[in-house]
Amino acid sequence: MLQCGPLLRAAILAVGATQELGIMSRSRLFDLCELRLSTLCAQVQLRGRLNVLNLHTHCEDFFVHLLNRLLGYQLSNLNAASQNAQGVDLVDDANKIVIQVSATASKQKVNAALGKNLKPYQGYTFKFVPIVVNASIVAKQSFDNPHGLVFDPQTDILDITALLRLIKSMSLTDQQEILEILKAELDEESSRSSPTHLADVIRIIAAENLVEAGRKPVATVFNIDDKLIVNQLEIAAAVIEDYKIHCGRVDGIYAEFDSSGRNKSKSILDSFRNVYLKRSLQFSGDELFFQIVDDMVENVLASSNYVQMALEELHLCVNVLAVDAFIRCKIFKAPAVAGHAAT
Repeated sequence: MLQCGPLLRAAILAVGATQELGIMSRSRLFDLCELRLSTLCAQVQLRGRLNVLNLHTHCEDFFVHLLNRLLGYQLSNLNAASQNAQGVDLVDDANKIVIQVSATASKQKVNAALGKNLKPYQGYTFKFVPIVVNASIVAKQSFDNPHGLVFDPQTDILDITALLRLIKSMSLTDQQEILEILKAELDEESSRSSPTHLADVIRIIAAENLVEAGRKPVATVFNIDDKLIVNQLEIAAAVIEDYKIHCGRVDGIYAEFDSSGRNKSKSILDSFRNVYLKRSLQFSGDELFFQIVDDMVENVLASSNYVQMALEELHLCVNVLAVDAFIRCKIFKAPAVAGHAAT
């Protein structure tokens, strides 16, 4: 049993709550980026063994967009104009960089690329991008460089691990932009995503001025402090305290939609409840609350009607809806029925 009220304890841990949200968001974003890049590696290797090479061609354009955003390059695909004319795949004349994209990583492969007709690019930096997880062994070797291009294997061989290290160190907003590129380029189902009521409501909440005081809070039949104690919510208590003042706004948005016969409130609250029930098999307490928020953020990002906004703003809006679902007892157990699921 806590020795002080959960809201007092939450005030002490408010900074920790903000940090926890950031850490979980960063971890979630990195995991999604890592999944897509590691899946790409596996697909390229498998298709290469089967001599199915259509993905190899697509990867050249993919790395144009990824490296331009990730490293600030101005790459273009030479093969789009003249197939393999220059012996390299990508070029950035502004920054004097040429890049060879390869499905494999070996000393022979790098030497073969450097040995091609690269005289027009003397003074350029040569970078080798193998679509493999780890090319560190190759990077430790010495190479022939007949045209004298700038080339340091330790920094200019960019395997997937090297790219993920760069992504890992980026800001949340930058990571989100990288994830959007990965989803657009690599997710086969991205063009088939469906609209969601959740994305519609998120767009409306984002347009609200949440700095001003909210409407009259939604009444509850239980004591919020008691519910926080029952569910062992300590860090999440700070989030609930911060955002509960906006539940009146959410109630007004839901009422407007429902009055016109659109059951958005039920569908959204049911989606929160379903995620809660599913995730409660794995998590509890603060971890469960933040996992619900992360899952709902992912659902919004996957919606075809999602209007892109800063990741921090999206998290704010989802937090508002999560706290509303908490107040309405769609997620977490009510004090009066602590031995059962939320009602």
